[in-house]
Amino acid sequence: MSEHRRKPPQPQGGGRAASRRAAQQHPGRGAGPGRDVPAAPPGGPYAEQSAHGSRADARRAAQRPAAGRGRPGGNGGGGRKRLIDYPRAGKAGWKRFVPSWKLVGGSVLGFFAVIIAGAGVGIAMVGTPDANKAAKAQNNVFQWADGSQMVATGGSTNRQIIPIDQIPISMRNAVIAAENESFETDKGVDPMGIARAVVNMATGGSTQGGSTITQQYVKNTYLDSEQTLKRKVTELFIAIKLGATEEKDKVLAGYLNTAYFGRDAYGIQAAARAYFGKDAKDLNPSESAFLASLLKGPNLYNPDGGIGSAATPEANEKRARARWAWVLDREVAVHRMEQSERDKYKEFPARVDLAQASGMSGQTGYLVEVAKAYVMKTADIPAERMALGGYTIRTTFQKPKVDALSKAVEDTRNDFLDEKKRPEYDTFVQFGAASVDVKTGAIVALYGGPGWDHKYFANNANTSGVPVGSTWKPYVLAAAMEYGTQNSKGSGISPNSKYNANDLTVINDRSGKPLLGPDGQPFKQKNESEYPYGYVTLNEAMEKSINVPFAQLVFDVGHSKVRQVAKSTGILEESMDENNNASFALGTSTPSAIRMADSYATFAASGTHHEPFSVLEVKKDGKDVPGFQAPKESRAMDNSVADNITKVLRNVVENGTGTKAKKLGRPAAGKTGTTDQNKSAWFVGYTPELSTSVTLFRNDPNSKDKKLMSMNHVGGVDSIHGGDIPAVIWTEYMREALKGTPVKDFPEAEDIGVVADAAGAPSPSPSVAVSPSVSPSTSVSPSPSTSVSPSPSEGGKPCKPKPWNLNCDPQTAAGTSSGAGGNTTGGSTDPATTSPTGRPGRQGGTTTWGSIMGTQG
Repeated sequence: MSEHRRKPPQPQGGGRAASRRAAQQHPGRGAGPGRDVPAAPPGGPYAEQSAHGSRADARRAAQRPAAGRGRPGGNGGGGRKRLIDYPRAGKAGWKRFVPSWKLVGGSVLGFFAVIIAGAGVGIAMVGTPDANKAAKAQNNVFQWADGSQMVATGGSTNRQIIPIDQIPISMRNAVIAAENESFETDKGVDPMGIARAVVNMATGGSTQGGSTITQQYVKNTYLDSEQTLKRKVTELFIAIKLGATEEKDKVLAGYLNTAYFGRDAYGIQAAARAYFGKDAKDLNPSESAFLASLLKGPNLYNPDGGIGSAATPEANEKRARARWAWVLDREVAVHRMEQSERDKYKEFPARVDLAQASGMSGQTGYLVEVAKAYVMKTADIPAERMALGGYTIRTTFQKPKVDALSKAVEDTRNDFLDEKKRPEYDTFVQFGAASVDVKTGAIVALYGGPGWDHKYFANNANTSGVPVGSTWKPYVLAAAMEYGTQNSKGSGISPNSKYNANDLTVINDRSGKPLLGPDGQPFKQKNESEYPYGYVTLNEAMEKSINVPFAQLVFDVGHSKVRQVAKSTGILEESMDENNNASFALGTSTPSAIRMADSYATFAASGTHHEPFSVLEVKKDGKDVPGFQAPKESRAMDNSVADNITKVLRNVVENGTGTKAKKLGRPAAGKTGTTDQNKSAWFVGYTPELSTSVTLFRNDPNSKDKKLMSMNHVGGVDSIHGGDIPAVIWTEYMREALKGTPVKDFPEAEDIGVVADAAGAPSPSPSVAVSPSVSPSTSVSPSPSTSVSPSPSEGGKPCKPKPWNLNCDPQTAAGTSSGAGGNTTGGSTDPATTSPTGRPGRQGGTTTWGSIMGTQG
């Protein structure tokens, strides 16, 4: 480039103009520190600053705001403005940092816009979750046959969910007044309460619960009780959504069905039962106010007391009374109760006893377990699902009959036993009983024991392991009537057939050869009496419960035929003695009282059998669970056979070992049973309407083997027979259970079968002519009276003036007894336990407890 075109050098001075230009230079545009602009050499044209102008001018120039980008007068922005004017342009000093009202207003609006947008997104994204299992878990409700509630229990949570129309208005008013006055108008949340809770939890302060009923319902139903900010926010979103979408009645019902009230009660129905022994729908305003006061915290407001030094019963009672009064006054203040109504409630409401509140006292525990097992088996419901509850189970049990059976047992027990006076004999005596409807097989009553509240959990009505004694003999006779014997040439035999009844008679097997005992000698069956009866009819042998004829008859008809008949009437195979010995005919099998009552009902129903059942209907969430119709009937035996068994068993009551049952005063049939060494005693009997069995035995329920013990000297008497205590209990119960029921007779029994006497009888050959059976009222017995009997019989010993012996008639008992026993002689020391192979029969001394489900088939 030519020299003459080079820019001339700038002046070295500059004066005020230069100072002003320097002051106006934009920071960062010059070659200040921190910029990648090379500095001019010291000797360059820009090295020297003007010496003209005062220091004050320079300072003022430096204090003027630089004109940067976006600012008016700035040389870098072309006049553009900043989006947010902060720090503020045009202001100096501290004023630059004071926001304008536009900035404040915009920030507030922006904040709320973000919050609202976030909440909207959160509410839109959150769905109403499924209720957790704990919130849905509830009790199973067991009802009596008439539909009234027996007890609510058996679920993992003591809760029974009910609809809003079963929650009284008084309860709704009390809860709304005490908990959330604006419930019916609010949107499900209290913004101030939520803000307070969030702040406290975020800053580590005290935890805060949901302040509205909707929020409490959300926490109880959908969430856990963890106090965290995340759970609180989730609760807020769900509560807002429910407040906008759910009906208020549904939310209120949901809250009251899930809230905890103390006494292990979840929900208003369980609470009403736990504290007042009534359904929620029957609560009065005072009781409702009390339950509403518990929602503030059962640990401190339940008068029973709670956990911690501050939760004593006395302190809790005082708090509860004050809170109860406050709730009633609050209802008046918010116009949910008239003052005149409030003035009626001056007394703190009385509550039921805590033990009574459990509802499982007396016979209830046994009833519930039988019905529960039947439901689980019938509907194939696993235990885990049953534990979640929610089932409403209407049972077959009739409360008046259950109460009558319990009273009959307990009255007799109290009069008969004295454990303090006779501890070595009267302790561990057990009673069991069951009653079945003849026409349907429905179990209407049972007695299982003293009760769960007495720590007795074994169900004596459903126990398997107590030998039934001579109550088994009707099955042997029925099999002979149905299938005949070796002597009848295939025809059924008449009860007028004669058999040798003498004590210690040799028993022959089916081939006619003597059975051999363990010593290799011919086996001789023992009676309870040594009297030589000679040949007697089977009808008479049943009347006097003589052992020898039935020990022989079981071989003549065949053990398998007897088992077949017993099974057809409802006796379970697993409860039958598997040995084919003489003792099998005498009752070494061990069915339960339920099964025996149901089986004898088959005789009462003229041979029609109904399986025993304990449940009429089951509902889950208001819908019927299928499969609970009454079991279909089946034909167990010909009606003529069943009616003739009834005729024979009526004779037992009228003239034989069961005469105490005559006090019933209406047609009845039954059989006594007593086992070897007096280890059990039974009476099983029936009318055309009901069949009932009663058993008495002795064992220690806490022992490992549950071994049966002798009842000799129990109650201060030498021995207990089926015609004694069991018959007395049976009669007292049946009298009360059938009160008001018209008297009905059994069908008339037609003559049946051929007379097929046993070998050696006066008329040994069977007659093909039909022979009329001996009438119960005209049968002639060759047996002597009790006065010459060497040992007592099942009902023939003279009566003693015992207070429990309510039906004792000494003259009648002495005149009708033969001294023959119903003793099965099945013990280990008696040869009757020996089979043809020399194997001992079932000892009858070990009690095993069968499953409830199994005994109902």
